[in-house]
Amino acid sequence: MAAGDEEEADGRPDSRTWAAVAIGLVLLAAWLLGHGSPGAPAGATPGSQAMSAAGAGRPAQIYAPHLPMPAAKPLRLDIKSIGLHADLVPRGLKNGTVDPPPYSTPDVAGWYRGGPAPGTAGAALIVGHVDTETRAAVFYGLSTVGRGALVEVTRADHTVAEFSVEAVEVVEKDHFDPQRVYGSGGRPELRLITCGGSFDRAAHAYTANVVVFAALTGARPA
Repeated sequence: MAAGDEEEADGRPDSRTWAAVAIGLVLLAAWLLGHGSPGAPAGATPGSQAMSAAGAGRPAQIYAPHLPMPAAKPLRLDIKSIGLHADLVPRGLKNGTVDPPPYSTPDVAGWYRGGPAPGTAGAALIVGHVDTETRAAVFYGLSTVGRGALVEVTRADHTVAEFSVEAVEVVEKDHFDPQRVYGSGGRPELRLITCGGSFDRAAHAYTANVVVFAALTGARPA
C-alpha cells in the first residue's frame, strides 16, 4: 500500500484504499508550495529558495540546486541500487485523495499529475504500493534506499532526470506535516512515498509513511 490500507481475511493489508491523512486534499495545497507560488519571494534565486526550504524543517540539503528541466511527462522510474524498475502512470485526485494505480497492477507507480513534473522546479510526487493482498509491490524495498542513491526518471522528451537521495524517513501519520513532506523552495526535487511503520489491525491502516527526499543532480539523453 502507499498511504492507507484495509485488512483482508488473513489479516494482511489491502492495497485498494489510502488514508486521507497521508495523501489527500492537502496535496493540492502542498503542490502550490512546491511550485513556490505563495512562499518564494519575487526575484529569489534558487539557492536562497533552497535555504528557505531547509529552514522549514526538511532534511538537510546535500546537493546544490540544479538548473530545472523543461516540463515533460515521466514514463519510468529506476533505482538500480535496490533493483527497482517501474513504469509510471499519471494519477489525479478521486474522492478527495490521490487515485492510485490499480491494485491489480502493483508493479506500477503513480506520478501526481497535479504537481510538478520530475525535473522541473518544485517537488514532484511519486507514490506506490508497498504490498498487496498476496505479494510485495513496487515500493516494497523503498525503505532500504541509501543516502546518495541514484533515482532515474525517464521522460517523454527522451531525457532522463537524475536525482540523488538526501534522506529517507519514516513519518508517523499522526505527525504527518504536508508542508514539510511536499513543500519545496523551488529547487527541483522528488518525493517517493509508500506505507511504512507497523500495521494497526484495529485501525486497518499502516501507522506511518516511508518518504524518500531526493534532489535533481543531473540530466542526460535517454
